Amino acid sequence: MSVITSASGTEWEIVSGLEVHCELATATKIFCSCANQFGEEPNTNVCPVCLGLPGSLPVLNEKAVEYALRVGEAFHFTVPAQSVFHRKNYFYPDMPKNFQTTQYDEPICEHGWLEVDGVRLGITRAHLEEDTGKSMHMGGAGGRIHGASHSLIDYNRAGVPLLEIVSEPDIRSSEQAAAYVDELRSTLKAIGVSDVKMEEGSLRVDANVSVRRIGDTGFGTRCEIKNLNSLKSLRDAMDHEAARQIEILEDGGEIRQETRLWNENEGHTASMRSKEEAYDYRYFPEPDLVPVQPTDELRAHVRATMPELPAARRTRLMAELSISEQDARTLLSTDGLADFAEAAVVLGAPPRDAALWTTQDVSAHLNVLGGGATVEGLDPGLLVETLQLVSDGLVSRNQGKEVFAAALAGEGRPAQIVADRGLAQVSDSGALGAVVDEVFAANSAAVQEWRDGDDKVRKKKRGFLMGEAMKALKGQGNPQLLNQLIDERLAD
Repeated sequence: MSVITSASGTEWEIVSGLEVHCELATATKIFCSCANQFGEEPNTNVCPVCLGLPGSLPVLNEKAVEYALRVGEAFHFTVPAQSVFHRKNYFYPDMPKNFQTTQYDEPICEHGWLEVDGVRLGITRAHLEEDTGKSMHMGGAGGRIHGASHSLIDYNRAGVPLLEIVSEPDIRSSEQAAAYVDELRSTLKAIGVSDVKMEEGSLRVDANVSVRRIGDTGFGTRCEIKNLNSLKSLRDAMDHEAARQIEILEDGGEIRQETRLWNENEGHTASMRSKEEAYDYRYFPEPDLVPVQPTDELRAHVRATMPELPAARRTRLMAELSISEQDARTLLSTDGLADFAEAAVVLGAPPRDAALWTTQDVSAHLNVLGGGATVEGLDPGLLVETLQLVSDGLVSRNQGKEVFAAALAGEGRPAQIVADRGLAQVSDSGALGAVVDEVFAANSAAVQEWRDGDDKVRKKKRGFLMGEAMKALKGQGNPQLLNQLIDERLAD
């Protein structure tokens, strides 16, 4: 529970449930054969069905049903023997039929849950529906309808399959909400049902927010904040909305149930419309679609092909690679990163080194490349060879990172890069001992100060002697062996 203390000293908490709209990554739309493809020229992926032309009839995309069953498995849903599509009636230009084909009281998935940071958050339902077209308001500030001179509609998105995932009102802070969406998003991506790109709108979040005083058990009046397209926007919008509601309630006012929009630039929510109830939409069963009844064969196929889920994989990586939860999350945050580390381990790399060098050095390489660079094509053998050079004492750890970066950039195999750059460490104890003797002879005063000094002086003089030795070796002395030799000479 996260406590919000108001200016008056009263303690409050957020009560929130989220509606996550996930576009499914099917090849075609949910009720027609139009391509489901982001970024095409406006109004090119359309047909009589998704334009709602008279006489056109929908046909349900079987892959969308399969993807919904995968979500059912991932989030512990009950999948009933039958679910039903309804017509949700409303007029808006982005829905040319004047109704949305969706599921209402008989969804394909119900009563699931997701564990987030040790807390089980309930999920009421996940239901299939079609997405709307995209409205573009022109001639005004910020792309809003208010102040726009005209609007354009792109119907390419109309009919794209959506799965709306509706949580229970179990969320108690904006941080918990963001963690829930992050875990939900990573799981949806791992099971292959969506690319979950919030910046492209394939994952959108509506947040229902209310507040109550600490100790109260009832629910307050909620407001819905629409179309939040980043985790930062979700956190900021929820925190602002909670503060707005607390101020109203402490001033003796009442919260009006409504739909609000988040203004990212100005940092506040604004009223959009009064919140509709189910009866406003006049739901009735879709007469042109039969009930959805997944076969036993389809259910068995989905169960047999489910991949390892992110939560389970994090736990396994932490145990097998001896890394922290944060390192495991980093490995799984970029496509292919964990696969690269695990492949390096199979080839002989020490597990923890493979994980940490991947999270640090491979991630840094991808950041330098930018532009959506991926791990695909990178050879985990380069990491194995580099770590072997470090283990053999041929290069220091820092030199190894230099060599690995060059190898990832395509400059050759690690051993060849070491030779070309003259990076090989001096690890011959006789040669290093001679250098240490020369340094001690040239700096006898420092040696004597070390012998006569306290711990602070000794630490300073010890570092000075090491630095002089490395300088004499042009940075190519084996530091472990040098440290050992210096300590032996000082102990004489």
